[in-house]
Amino acid sequence: MEVYKDIYHLVRPYWKRVAVAAVASVLISGLNGSLAWLVKPIMDDIFVKKDTFLLQFIPFLVIAIFFIKGILLTINGYLIKSVNQKMVTRLRNRLFAHILDMPVGYFGKSSSGELISKVINDTNLLNELVSTTLKDLLVESTTAVALISVALWRRWDIALISIIALPGAFYAIGRLGKRIRQISRRSQEKISHITEFLHENFTGIKIVKAFNRQELERERFEKITQEFYRENMRATRIGETSTLLMESVGGVGIAFVMWYGGTLVISNAMTVGDFFSFMTAIFLMYSPVRRLARVSINIQQARAPFERVNALLHEKPEADGTEELGPDIGEIDFKGVSFTYPSASHKALDNLNLRVSKGEIIAIVGKSGGGKSTLVNLLPRFYKPTEGMIVINGIDIGRLSFKSLRGIFGIVSQEVVLFNDTILANIAFGKPGADREEIVRAAEAAYAHDFILEFPQGYDTVIGEKGTRISGGQRQRLSIARAILKNPPVLILDEATSSLDTASEMMVQRALENLMSSRTTFVIAHRLSTIKKADRIIVLEKGKIAESGTHRELYEHGGLYKKLYDLQFSGQSL
Repeated sequence: MEVYKDIYHLVRPYWKRVAVAAVASVLISGLNGSLAWLVKPIMDDIFVKKDTFLLQFIPFLVIAIFFIKGILLTINGYLIKSVNQKMVTRLRNRLFAHILDMPVGYFGKSSSGELISKVINDTNLLNELVSTTLKDLLVESTTAVALISVALWRRWDIALISIIALPGAFYAIGRLGKRIRQISRRSQEKISHITEFLHENFTGIKIVKAFNRQELERERFEKITQEFYRENMRATRIGETSTLLMESVGGVGIAFVMWYGGTLVISNAMTVGDFFSFMTAIFLMYSPVRRLARVSINIQQARAPFERVNALLHEKPEADGTEELGPDIGEIDFKGVSFTYPSASHKALDNLNLRVSKGEIIAIVGKSGGGKSTLVNLLPRFYKPTEGMIVINGIDIGRLSFKSLRGIFGIVSQEVVLFNDTILANIAFGKPGADREEIVRAAEAAYAHDFILEFPQGYDTVIGEKGTRISGGQRQRLSIARAILKNPPVLILDEATSSLDTASEMMVQRALENLMSSRTTFVIAHRLSTIKKADRIIVLEKGKIAESGTHRELYEHGGLYKKLYDLQFSGQSL
């Protein structure tokens, strides 16, 4: 019943279409019943009594019945499929919107392949199953009722005997359905593995080829698809067993009707017309009853994707705040901030206190794992502090709306995220509605304008997934242009030049200097030039601030910073 409730909630917004389809189903059922009803006058009045009027009238009536039935079936099928498509589209939109609202930490425990599978594969399976279930419930159930009614009218005693085995058959099919549910759940997990595997291999194709892994990856993929095939075949075997069961029950029922009904006709207790009308109703009835039996199997198959989708929808999204920041962004204050990742045994940040003035450039250095990226990821609330708070303009950022908070930050990271769209669209990503002149000025400030014009389509060039059609330095400058266009009061530069060659670094560094002008900036430093120009350098060690000061002050102090500096930048002047 839970699945029926889920289906009801999904189709409820489109109840008018379902209602029209239901009316069409009732009419279709009546027409199916009328065909069985007409067998009696055909047999008794035309073949036995030789009624010529009925001989001329009934064929036209049959043509009209089939024509009207065809129109009704078309209307019914169209409406059911339109409801189903609308339902699945709405569900996919809802899933995508919900996933976007999940905290960043959620994506660490759920792979992108698994999430894609839920949005595409699970909803697609629901598309097929719900469509079949809705149609069968509306059309086949009413048809079965109409035909059983004809059979009962003709000979109620034989009709009851002929259908007496059906409840037992449905019970057995229900038992089979429980097994189908388990298999369907495993099958959906397998298709998730396939989606995840494909995503990883396609996005990491360079590594696959560099290590000559093609053959091994083919073998792994074949193993996964073979497991998926086996699960599907288990479900198929059980599904076809239900067909065998219904056919056997139908065969027994019809055989009994033929024997007993024939006996009644021979003894003149039943007319030939009554017998054949009854037989027609019974013959026609078993087809919709068989399809209704499949509904039970379909419902059990639908439970697995419903459970997966519902589990995702019940995951708690990020808790948004309600307060808004004013236009002037002043002091940013870390007050006793600690943070521990869910799977970690130690704190990434430990009781960190840091006050940053408006317009100040803060460089953050330290060994790998010292907490540098964690610190800047807490600012836009990608993660929430385990202890303490971060205050902007005197307001705890936990009370701020995401739109207001994240609107003040421009982020340029080592891992540039670009989309399979035009250069124009990628630069304008952070400022929808920006005009072309604004975008060009941002590209010029990022020293990207010249290389953009070298492409035949210029700003309308599609750069491929993750910007694979352009170089690393070009990708980085587009990322900077995107941040310049947004014009944020606070910048986060997460090792923005660490993976570039010297020539590209010089261009990107000049662009960064344009970007950093008159803005509060947090720089996770890797290159010397950025460190030297910082107003203050924070040295993190094991999640704590070990040292703080200017480049010269820290170097002359001779502590951890000097060791890091000498290790990374030996041979360069102060």
